[in-house]
Amino acid sequence: MEYLHSLFDAKISTPTAITVGKFDGIHKGHHLLTSDIISKSKDGLSSCLVTFTNTPRAIVSDDKTPSLITNKERVFMLENNGLDYLVECPFDSKLMETAPECFIKLLVDNLNMKYMVVGADFTFGYKGAGNVELLKKLSKEFDFELKVYDKIQKNNRDISSTYIREELKEGHIDIVNDMLGYDYFVWGEVVHGAHLGTKIGIPTINIMPEKIKLVPKFGVYATSIDFDGRIYHGVTNVGTKPSVQDEKIVGIETHILDYNGDLYGKYVRVAFHTFIRPEQKFGSVEELKEQMNKDKATAKAYFNR
Repeated sequence: MEYLHSLFDAKISTPTAITVGKFDGIHKGHHLLTSDIISKSKDGLSSCLVTFTNTPRAIVSDDKTPSLITNKERVFMLENNGLDYLVECPFDSKLMETAPECFIKLLVDNLNMKYMVVGADFTFGYKGAGNVELLKKLSKEFDFELKVYDKIQKNNRDISSTYIREELKEGHIDIVNDMLGYDYFVWGEVVHGAHLGTKIGIPTINIMPEKIKLVPKFGVYATSIDFDGRIYHGVTNVGTKPSVQDEKIVGIETHILDYNGDLYGKYVRVAFHTFIRPEQKFGSVEELKEQMNKDKATAKAYFNR
C-alpha cells in the first residue's frame, strides 16, 4: 500500500477507483465501500481511499467525541486488505473551504479518478454543500463512473459510528462487533505497570490507549491478544484499576491465558469478545486475586464453549 499525505500535492498516474470519508471504525458500511474499490482491480483500476488525519467535526464544531479507531490502527487494518493507495490528509482550513466542484476536480486531476463509490448520505466540499445528487451531475461532467450504496441497518437503525459508540459505552460488545464485522480492538505498545499481577501469580500486560481512542465500558472482558503472528486468549480489565491506584488513568490490562513471556516494548492488538463484569474496587489484594481467578475461569469457559 502506498501512503500519501496530501490531496493537493498527491499525484497518481494509474487510473483509480476511489472512496472518501473519515472511516471511523471501518464498520460494515465502510467495508462495503472499500471492498468495492478493491474489486475494481479486475478492471485495471487501482484502489484509493481518501481520509483525514483529524475529524472534520472537531474542526467545524470543536467536537471532541473520541474515535473508534486511531490513525495508526486504521493504517494497521487497511494495509492488510489489499488497498493500493491511502491518502490521509489533514482536514485544515484549505480543505474545509474547498468548493464541492473543486474537491471532485482534485480527485479527478490529482488522483486520476475513474470510478467513485459512496454511501447515500455522503456530503463533501465547503460546509458539506455537496451531496449525492450533485455528485451524479459531476460524474458526467468529469467523466467518471459513480456507484451509491444504501445504508446497512441493524435493529431498524442505520449502522454508523455514532450508533457503535453508543453501544460500546454500554458494554454491548457483541452488538458492536456485529456492526463492525470484526472484533473491536485496541492496538498499542506494552508498557510497565505496577507489577502487582506478577506478584500474585497472575501476570498482566498493560497498554495505554491514545486519548482520542474510545475504550469500551469500564469492566472485564474475554479478549484475544495478537502478537508475533500468533493469537492467544485472555481476560482484560478496562478502566482505572481502583483497587491498586488512586490516579484516574485509563488503561488496558490483560492477563494472557497460558502465556508467560516478556512483551515489554512490543506492539499487540487486544480484541474484545464479551463483557464479563463491571470494574470494581476490592478491599484487599486477596479479594482481587480471587476475583481474577474467577474471571480467568469465565474467559476460558467462553472460549471453550
